[in-house]
Amino acid sequence: MFELVCEIEPPTKPELRKVRHQIGVLSQVASSFLIPDNHIGRATVSSIAVAHEVAAMGGRSIACLNSRDRNLLGFQRDMLTAAAYGVNEFLFVYGDKPMAGDRTSELTVRAMIEEARGLDFASGFRLGVTSGLRKVPAFKKAADFAFAQICFSVPDLLRWREANPLSIPVYAGVMVLASSTMALRLAGTIPDISIPQSLIDRVAQDPRAGVDFACSQIEEIRASGAFDGVHLVPVSRYREMALRLEN
Repeated sequence: MFELVCEIEPPTKPELRKVRHQIGVLSQVASSFLIPDNHIGRATVSSIAVAHEVAAMGGRSIACLNSRDRNLLGFQRDMLTAAAYGVNEFLFVYGDKPMAGDRTSELTVRAMIEEARGLDFASGFRLGVTSGLRKVPAFKKAADFAFAQICFSVPDLLRWREANPLSIPVYAGVMVLASSTMALRLAGTIPDISIPQSLIDRVAQDPRAGVDFACSQIEEIRASGAFDGVHLVPVSRYREMALRLEN
């Protein structure tokens, strides 16, 4: 089954109303929800707490945990908390550059996987990793699933997939460009992401072009049969994406 994993915009204030609204709007099209962790270097409500909220609303969730903000004891605390809340799917990532301060630098994604695998209460946990469009290291191949980085070229995704025949479920990254300003910011801060100038120009003329492009990418990826699903980042366009995907 082709899955659609929808990323939720995590709250930066101590309230969950917007999160609940996103879950409600996207629940008709999403197979599961990915909850980012301190998104783009800003403090947010715990991904584990939001994942628990998703479950309370009848959905399936994947809690993202980054190595940037954790030492070993903090990671062990998070795993205990997750087990207590019944959260059992995780995406382990390195983490974006923080807006202020430094990384703890004590943990890596590999160390998080090894530590989680060794916990006596974690036998039912599913552990995922992310990958850029390059050779996948051996330790990531031993994860339970993988998310390929956001990409605006389906041919590039297919070439990477062919060169990396992973035996675990793999989800292609698709992001909705909400504006040309967003596109330029992404291009300037994440060098691995290449955005066609033609797409930036189209979004500048019509904000709906970002939704159109993301929908066409999803259909093309589904038709290729090369991926088990899509990791969709709808940003502020989640209402439009939900409506389009429902139809």
